[in-house]
Order: sequence, then C-alpha cells, then structure tokens
Amino acid sequence: MSTLNRDFTHVVVEQPGEPSVMTMTQSTLAMPAEGQVTISVYAAGVNGPDIKQRTGAYPPPVGASPIMGLEVAGEIVSIGKGVTQWQVGDKVCALVPGGGYAQLVNTYAAHCLPIPTGYSYVQAAALPETFFTVWGNVFIRAGLKAGETVLIHGGSGGIGTTAIQMASRLGAKVFATSGSAEKCQYCLEQGASMAINYNEESFVEPILAATQGVGVNVIMDIAGGDFINENLKAIATDGRMVSVAMQRGPQANVDIFRIMAKRVVWTGSTLRPQSVANKAQIAQGLAQQIWPLLNSGDINIPIDSIFPFSQVVQAHELMESGKHKGKIVLDLLAK
Repeated sequence: MSTLNRDFTHVVVEQPGEPSVMTMTQSTLAMPAEGQVTISVYAAGVNGPDIKQRTGAYPPPVGASPIMGLEVAGEIVSIGKGVTQWQVGDKVCALVPGGGYAQLVNTYAAHCLPIPTGYSYVQAAALPETFFTVWGNVFIRAGLKAGETVLIHGGSGGIGTTAIQMASRLGAKVFATSGSAEKCQYCLEQGASMAINYNEESFVEPILAATQGVGVNVIMDIAGGDFINENLKAIATDGRMVSVAMQRGPQANVDIFRIMAKRVVWTGSTLRPQSVANKAQIAQGLAQQIWPLLNSGDINIPIDSIFPFSQVVQAHELMESGKHKGKIVLDLLAK
C-alpha cells in the first residue's frame, strides 16, 4: 500500500435541482476497504443516472458515495487488503459505486479493467458504465447470441452506441431507433443494419417487414411508457425484452395476452445497486469477450464532447438536451 494525500476536490450538490446546483468542494477520502483500490481520476464519464441523482430522482444506494459519477479512468494509487490483480501505478478504467466526479475515488478491484490499447484516459472513461450495462442486460439477462436479431432503442446515445457495436461485432443483426435522420445515420455507421426515426413513423411495421413477419429475438428498451406495447408487437415468439431506462415514462398499459401468446420474457435491471459479485461477473465477461475487440479497434465508442472538470454544469446541460451522439466525458487533467 502507498501513502497519499487523501484530500481531494469533488463535485457536490447541496440541494437537488438544475445543473447550476453543482459546485466544487474538498473532502478527505478514506483508505480503500478490503478488496478495493483507490484511483487517481484523470477522466470521468457523464451518464443519465448522474442527471437523475442531481435532480433527486436516483439517490445513491446505502453505503455508496453521495458524489455523482459512475465511471472513471486513471491510475491506481492505493490498494486495500486482499487485492492481488492490481498494483500501485496500474492504469485502469473502472465502474465505481459513486464518487466519479472527483480527483480520487475508491472502487472494487474486481470492477476495474485495463485501459484498452491506444486509448487515452478520456476514451477509457467512456467505457465502464455503458459496457457493464449492455453486457449485463443484453448478453447476460437477455442472452443475445450470434445469428439472432436485436432492436436497440435510443441507438445514438451512449448505451445505444455501445449496444449496437457490441451486438453487431458479436454476430447479431441489429435494428435501432432514434429521434432524427441524422441520429439514424449515426446508428447505421455504428453497425445497425436499419435505423428508424420514431418521430416520423412507428418502428413496428419496418421491423416486421425486415424480419419477414417474425419479429426480433431481443429488444433493449430505454423508453418504457408507450413503447412497451409496440415492443410486444415487434418481438418474436419466445423473444426477450430487457428494460434499462424509462425515458418515455415509468408506467405502461401492457397487453398481457401478447406476452402470453408469444411467450415473451420481460426483464430489466439497474446497475448501481447490484452486488459486488454480480458486477465482478460482468467485468469478467467484458474482459474475455469485449476487451479484445477494443484492443483491436473493432469496437470504438465515439465521444461527442469533452469538458474540463470545471465545466461539469455545461456537460450536464448537454446531456439533458439530448443533442449529443455518443459519450460525454469530463477531463480532470484539462486546464
């Protein structure tokens, strides 16, 4: 273990509200617990759950840091008891249980992954949250396999971009939806075989036409609301639907008979409250199946915007605008 100055600067939200409620303060970080490491953060990803936490709609789980930020990249500066896979000085990206908008953060060693070949800290910080989310939901929970078809809603966002690239590179045929012609073109560039502008037409008929009336095997839904019944029309018999967000609302008037008739499995999850062991399992799958594709350049997640740490307010404003394509990252090394 190394000794280090435990005082660090981080974002704080005194009262939930608009992006402007975020300010900077200093605190003292505890030493890493057993199985944990301390990372000196050089870049941090910005994600939808951060927005919800800032507005008071997504409080951190018990025991998690109250500081926003769920993914980082940087250098390990301290290790806790029992950590053998990492050493001080190793450069990693990591899923963190909170605390990412900070100069220092503690997280579990099993939730760290090496920075892919040729990646900067900024590029690496854009990986963990969406990669863990997609692998855990689309590939573990929904069981997507090579040769199957998958519909990915919100294909131009961070999760959507990751899902399109992962699924297409691992042999699935990908359909996507997005909200504009420009964003649909972006989905095609990421590897989707077809992209549908949901603001101009229903996605059901194009999906059924493209699958000869069969429907898709898997649907990754970030929409909820009125999209749920439409999903049930577009899904195949014995299909699997996984919910990962509720951008069109948390309530749905569901046609239960359609679920029964098609034998649909509908599941979903949130990542942050899952056990250390579950997240470690996801990390192992990523290391085995996805990190080789990152190292070779077969998967390459675009970054829409990079903001210096001092401009976290502007980063959140862009995230909330929905105008971004790909990831938004905070660069803690930028002046």
